[in-house]
Amino acid sequence: MYKTIKLLARSMLDSFRDLLPIILVIGFFQLFVLQQPIPNMFDILVGTFFVVLGLTFFIYGLEMGLFPIGESMANAFARKGSVSWLLIFAFALGFGTTVAEPALIAVASEAADVAANAGMIENYDQSKASYAYGLRMTVAFSVGLAIVIGVLRIIKGWPIHYLIIGGYVLVVIMTAFAPREIIGIAYDSGGVTTSTITVPLVTALGVGLASAIRGRNPMIDGFGLIAFASLTPMIFVMGYGMLI
Repeated sequence: MYKTIKLLARSMLDSFRDLLPIILVIGFFQLFVLQQPIPNMFDILVGTFFVVLGLTFFIYGLEMGLFPIGESMANAFARKGSVSWLLIFAFALGFGTTVAEPALIAVASEAADVAANAGMIENYDQSKASYAYGLRMTVAFSVGLAIVIGVLRIIKGWPIHYLIIGGYVLVVIMTAFAPREIIGIAYDSGGVTTSTITVPLVTALGVGLASAIRGRNPMIDGFGLIAFASLTPMIFVMGYGMLI
């Protein structure tokens, strides 16, 4: 119990240290550049405390739960020797974590509202919900496929730079043909998929798998899955825009 409290206290101190530059920047510009007092000082202090507390529990939870389970499942699949089940798990993990990503839900909802106001879709709740749902499913499917490609890269030892360069060449080509209204959404979709839920589990999967396969270096081969998860949504969302 004492050890847990000590670790939590250390994590809280680390979280505050991470947030300190943001606090200093905001305070400097508010007091010395704008030369205005900080409004609602008590609310800001309480909110900052909750941010530190939430970040502490989140990081501690990752270290205690998500990272170990991701690595242990990757090791178990590698020992099992079933590539097909490993690929199915990789797709399901990428798809499931992306569907649950709060940032993607927010962006898809905002994109549906803007599309309705711009006349791209009918301005009805059902039309907007259908558009947002289709966008979410497209991004989730693309991330699932991206994790499958990343896992195959680790298994086969493919060079990552060739795959990434080829993917971005395809992005540039598709940008020339995709509707202008969907390009910004597509680019943002590549960013929102690499957030609080997706990154820890996918990273743990890559590192665990590279550690379990003989001849693979976790530092060289274990990382890179997130790059695929950022790349493929841009391709698929632009394709979704072309079809819609």
